[in-house]
Amino acid sequence: MAFRADEAEANGYARAIQYLVARRDIDTDARARSREVVADLVSRFGPVVDSYPTWHPLVWNQDPRVPVTTPSDRCGYQGLDHTIYFRNAFVTCPYGDGNPVLDSVAALDNRAIGNEIAFVAAEKLEATLYASHTTPILVRCDWQKPMLPDGTVPKSIAVPMILEREVPCWHWSGLGETWESMRPYFLGTPHGGRSSLFINQETGAAIKRVWQALIESGAFGPIKV
Repeated sequence: MAFRADEAEANGYARAIQYLVARRDIDTDARARSREVVADLVSRFGPVVDSYPTWHPLVWNQDPRVPVTTPSDRCGYQGLDHTIYFRNAFVTCPYGDGNPVLDSVAALDNRAIGNEIAFVAAEKLEATLYASHTTPILVRCDWQKPMLPDGTVPKSIAVPMILEREVPCWHWSGLGETWESMRPYFLGTPHGGRSSLFINQETGAAIKRVWQALIESGAFGPIKV
């Protein structure tokens, strides 16, 4: 089935409203405010997504030997609970004061990404999300370089970030993974053949060409069949 970005965005938005707003213990007035907050988050940080590319700043602090595509303790976060992901942010709604989330984000080494590229920060939201006794926290990726007009990441940023993440793997890799198997890690989800809500067709084609050149060089070992 062809990837339809508009359909993916609409489905993700409906899922976020259902998960964060349509709860029985959120009263009518708070629910209206919560809907406004979710709409504002989509406007500011892009559509709801299922997972991130492994090179995205929000999951950058991870062990490349065991790649992860969603925020967790494996990429530096503590205390996440009831979480919805957006293209350049995520909202998590733990019970309690949420300070473990804030403290773990403050402890992230943004220099590992490059402060001139992006910066990850967190803040509490003045809203009721998921349930009346949770503390909603926004964790956002502030890109320091311009994105494309459609909000996706340009190839001038995505390609070098992928290379920085993947090229060191030649030291321990035994097989070259094909484009088909690496697409979720490079494009995020949902995705199509060469594009996603993070990457447009032109950028995806550039990433594919670079990756195929790398695996065909034999740097990672024989190509996995």
